[in-house]
Amino acid sequence: MTKYECLVCGYVYDPAVGDPDNGVAAGTAFENLPEDWVCPECGAAKDMFEKMEG
Repeated sequence: MTKYECLVCGYVYDPAVGDPDNGVAAGTAFENLPEDWVCPECGAAKDMFEKMEG
């Protein structure tokens, strides 16, 4: 699964881990995150994330 990096703070969303502190189960693809999900580190919106290559 593809990881995504926050362009604001550098936080990496890893779908294998999810975001359990915010109710996102492991195995949840970035595309399937709720539209109102925000970066758990800095609060940036989903559109501030970029797909990581490789």
